Amino acid sequence: MEDQMVKVVEERFCVPYTMELVVKRKLQSFSKSLYEAFDATGNFLLQVDGGVWKFQKKRVMKDPAGLPVATLREKQALSWKHQWMIHQGESSERNHFLCTVQKSNALRIKNNLDVFLGNRYKDHGRDFHVTGSFSSLSFKVIRANTVIAEVRHNFTWGSCKGKESFKVKVYPEVDYAFIVALLVDSHCLKGVFASEKRALSLLERVKGWHSLDHDKWFNQDIFSGRVNKRV
Repeated sequence: MEDQMVKVVEERFCVPYTMELVVKRKLQSFSKSLYEAFDATGNFLLQVDGGVWKFQKKRVMKDPAGLPVATLREKQALSWKHQWMIHQGESSERNHFLCTVQKSNALRIKNNLDVFLGNRYKDHGRDFHVTGSFSSLSFKVIRANTVIAEVRHNFTWGSCKGKESFKVKVYPEVDYAFIVALLVDSHCLKGVFASEKRALSLLERVKGWHSLDHDKWFNQDIFSGRVNKRV
């Protein structure tokens, strides 16, 4: 069983049975949000909080005792790669570096992420793949063609007020703290994807506007009085 264990954050978060978690996210203010993870019976397991709009985003994961478990940092706030780095505890030292999370393809607007463990980054292929769709916050975590965790987003009216709820299934011997960290990173990067989509939509509108025969449009529709009107 030891060789099947998927340990990234700490071994204590790997259990020999399937974990059913509920993760709740609440927007506390314009610049801060809070994630809390509970087990199926409502026991508090993990908390992740941190700034949303700071120049370099940073989130700290803590256990029920309030001790730091892992720190999630945006690698470069203005980078087109959209990378997050996860370190053990509150450290930022190289010897406590756990993994890098980044978009699978920087040129595509889709909620797919690649995860590279520690010093294996760039020397080997990705260690984990997060696959989802742009239109949904749900996703699956895959390792070597095997699904090791599934996250399902539950849309409610609270979602419109900055409150989100997720059901998380973590398969046996998989580090559930790592999966919660991926959920938070995915949600953060989702905001980046949404911004890119809005930018591309605006660009398409601008292209459409420039492609019009404006002289003909003004002459026929404005000066002839044939302007679109609500009836």
